Amino acid sequence: MADSHFKIVFEGQVREGVELDTAKANLAGLFKSEPSAVQKLFSGQPVALKRGLAYEDAERYLKALNDAGVEARIEPDIEISLSLDEVVSQPSPKPAHLDISPYAPPKAQVGADQPGHSTLKVLSINGRIGRLRYLAWSMVLSAATLVLVGVCLLVMNGSLVAGGLLMAVVLVVFAVIGAQIGVQRLHDLGWSGWLLLLTMVPFVGSVFPFLMILLPGTKGPNAFGPPPPPNSRGVKTLAILWVLLIPIVVMVLTAGGAGMLRDELELQTDEYEQSLPYDDEESRDSALTAPADVNIEPEEQSDK
Repeated sequence: MADSHFKIVFEGQVREGVELDTAKANLAGLFKSEPSAVQKLFSGQPVALKRGLAYEDAERYLKALNDAGVEARIEPDIEISLSLDEVVSQPSPKPAHLDISPYAPPKAQVGADQPGHSTLKVLSINGRIGRLRYLAWSMVLSAATLVLVGVCLLVMNGSLVAGGLLMAVVLVVFAVIGAQIGVQRLHDLGWSGWLLLLTMVPFVGSVFPFLMILLPGTKGPNAFGPPPPPNSRGVKTLAILWVLLIPIVVMVLTAGGAGMLRDELELQTDEYEQSLPYDDEESRDSALTAPADVNIEPEEQSDK
């Protein structure tokens, strides 16, 4: 008895939360095909992307398509006949160029090669970036912000209002760009960008950024697009420098916080000591009361 075979059927449906253009780009990268060829697959007509598969292979193909952001299904395929008589009785096949269907799937194997890479955009919430690029971009953003903050302090020496307004603009720009970079990093993990709000939650906000740095991104395309391009030498260098600087920054902040805490304790101690009665007032009160008790008896004897 011949083994059962299955096929992958696609009708142009995308997964929930995935944009149509993103799904098309992912599918084009997955099949190593032109976007125009992939466009025909989204006509709404059922298309068999792959046929004659064992069920385990069909599940693997289906998972790759789901990761690319499209919906497909597994259906039983007609069993392939191996009878020599049927092969002889069949007419000769048509030339390949005469048997091209407008709905024919791309010929490339799913997952055979690495898919294409996404385009890097710093000022965007779309796309994906890896761990090293996230560290490198964060270091450049932090360095630029420190320089601009120094300029703002210089301006504040001349005009407090102008310097304050400029400082507010710099901080807002820093927060917006930092959020965009963080959202792209979360997309690389396959997570929603809204999870970046967890950095504002007490205790969780001190742990979540480390997860964004340590966890690797998803391999291949996901619901947010193709994987980012490989890291350049400059990205790797900046990331290593930032990793080396993070402990130094933490130590400086810790030392500064300890110094502020010590100064506050000393100030509270001084205020408490000043609120206590002076020693000379206590001695003066004791001096006024003690001689009166001692000299009572001699004065009475002198009167007698």
